[in-house]
Amino acid sequence: MRMVGHGGIAILPAAPVRTRSRDVEYRFRQDSDFYYLTGFAEPEAVAVLVPGRDKGEYLLFCRERDPLKERWDGQRSGPDGAIETYAADDAFPIDDIDDILPGIMETCSRVYYTMGLYAEFDARIADWVNSLRSRESRGVHTPQEFVALDHLLHDMRLYKSRPEIAAMRRSAKVAVSAHTRAMQSVRPGMYEYEVEAEFISEFRRNSAWPSYIPIVGSGANACTLHYVQNNAVLKDGDLLLIDAGCELDYYASDITRTFPVNGKFTPEQRAVYDIVLEAQLAAIEKTRVGNHWDDPHNAAVKVITRGLKKIGLLDGTVPRLIKDGAYREFFMHRTGHWLGMDVHDVGDYKVGDEWRLFESGMVTTVEPGIYIPANRKIRARWRNTGIRIEDDVAVTSSGPDVLSKGLVKDPDDIEALMQH
Repeated sequence: MRMVGHGGIAILPAAPVRTRSRDVEYRFRQDSDFYYLTGFAEPEAVAVLVPGRDKGEYLLFCRERDPLKERWDGQRSGPDGAIETYAADDAFPIDDIDDILPGIMETCSRVYYTMGLYAEFDARIADWVNSLRSRESRGVHTPQEFVALDHLLHDMRLYKSRPEIAAMRRSAKVAVSAHTRAMQSVRPGMYEYEVEAEFISEFRRNSAWPSYIPIVGSGANACTLHYVQNNAVLKDGDLLLIDAGCELDYYASDITRTFPVNGKFTPEQRAVYDIVLEAQLAAIEKTRVGNHWDDPHNAAVKVITRGLKKIGLLDGTVPRLIKDGAYREFFMHRTGHWLGMDVHDVGDYKVGDEWRLFESGMVTTVEPGIYIPANRKIRARWRNTGIRIEDDVAVTSSGPDVLSKGLVKDPDDIEALMQH
């Protein structure tokens, strides 16, 4: 409200209901920005913020109560519930928005709105403004300035409050529990989708949903970064890479572990694993207030390049190999991304041309990896080795806080856990 200021109006539509196929809809998930400000999880709603408005600054347009429709699709809050339960200053039926909102916009000089997300609602905003402009000759005022609301809002969302960090810790705890369960259940002969089922079960038992499609890749599949078929048989001697997290109360976790299907690393698997783990620990150590966004990645690149040279997969001096980007053949992605209500959460990584500095309240993943495909140039013992280790890390004034620290990642601890 303070940033929008007097004379400004912020408009946020709810997410639309999406059709999966024919008359089957996807499970509804509210737009993150809309939910961040309102906590209102119903579709067909619009939140409006009008700082300084005498008759109420926070307005919610939503569906009216309808006993017949509620019998089919579940209870609605209605305008009364929007005021009583969701603290709106005033609320109106969504069907009345065309009659009410343009009149409120008429009193404002600036409209804060995120363009390009929902084309249908973009068109309605344009219609309202055009209808006001068409009446300018009769003294009707039209907002003169459009401002990107996401620029303000996403910077707010980048800094997590204590309750948000607590929510993310709970989400991580559920994901940790699911990963632990999977490690203990895996054995040769299972299918990847059976392991995926362990995650879905544990998530739902804790009122959570997958925050993205789980990646359950064994053997060569672990070298495909976004592998989601999850339909291969787990083979004795292969590694299994699982990248799976959940969303609980609209906050996401994102965790990856890699472990041997038979519970015992081979010497080659252990050698590569140790490099990735050392790189991850070095990157976490750099996830501190005052360091810039690229520092953890640079730390991971250094360790991985040095390690790949040591085991004979890269040849040359470490500084030159880094400068030439030689490591990218085996480590081709960044070391992390912002995490929050969305798995790849909002927030700029650069401010101007400079990498953003870490500040307390930011949360990032730290996830270096090494992927060695079946390439004839590579010695057979290294081929089809894909290893990634990922944790969720909150930046605090006292150092990195690993929200997912309850999940084992030391190779000896993994082997011990898998024997139980």
